[in-house]
Amino acid sequence: MTTTIRKATLADVRPMAQLIQKYADVAIMLPRNEFELAEHVRDFMIAVNEADELVGLGALHIYTPTVAEVRSLGVNPDLKTQGIGRRIVESLVTEGEQLGLHSIFAFTYVPGFFHKLGFDLVDRAELPLKAWKDCLRCPKLQACDEISVIRRLKNDLVTPVIPLILGGPFALFPEAGITRPVLKPAG
Repeated sequence: MTTTIRKATLADVRPMAQLIQKYADVAIMLPRNEFELAEHVRDFMIAVNEADELVGLGALHIYTPTVAEVRSLGVNPDLKTQGIGRRIVESLVTEGEQLGLHSIFAFTYVPGFFHKLGFDLVDRAELPLKAWKDCLRCPKLQACDEISVIRRLKNDLVTPVIPLILGGPFALFPEAGITRPVLKPAG
């Protein structure tokens, strides 16, 4: 079977929601409704067969000017092990490189898959943006069993994953080796 990887369009939203729901029904992925998918359709790459039917999808969701997440990655269960997921992730990584991202992370149940694509295990504590956004609505919040992985795209930079929260009470001090949020000194 020949598959093509392309950017999703609004016409793809319904089949995207249906594939995501198959994974959400078995607690592997967070559900996404059609409204939410339409709102974020530009994040998605999809795989389609010769009949232009959706067979896989994945999103590159940008959190900061330097960090993004691969999320909602799924392939039609009948077509797994055919390289479709790999091709989607490779397309998302290429897009991240073109955008100038420093790193891309993911939460997964199959870290070996991501490892083959250049991702390394990372402590989830280094990824607080994810925890404060999508994880808050996840039913597994208190007992998360996903594994966090990251692919650094700019190896020449020592770039902390956690960004400086401008105007907020937290700061990073990478020059001192502190890459976790700490309270800024008063004044």
